[in-house]
Amino acid sequence: MNIIVMDRLGLAPQIEAALATVYDPELKPANILDLGLVYEIITKENRQAKIVMTLTAPGCPVAGELMNEVQQKVSAIEGIDEAIVELTFDPPWNRDMMSEEAKLELGFL
Repeated sequence: MNIIVMDRLGLAPQIEAALATVYDPELKPANILDLGLVYEIITKENRQAKIVMTLTAPGCPVAGELMNEVQQKVSAIEGIDEAIVELTFDPPWNRDMMSEEAKLELGFL
């Protein structure tokens, strides 16, 4: 799945690098980008970043931890004053959203 990027600050590469260090503990070693959990990265001129993401399932036991880690890592990027993480289940996540690399790492290929 392709991530929608609307980047007014030119910080999308740094945000993607930070998100690549966030892992769903149940699906290591694949990060949340490779799992296809990140749908949108938006930065605004007011130095705000918004990450729209999903989870592998609505009842994910680590939902709060994942969202907090995303918020902390994105807000730590120089040039970002505030990071907002929005959770969505539309569209619902499925294995087809994973990168080929993640499928290989997790034994789905």
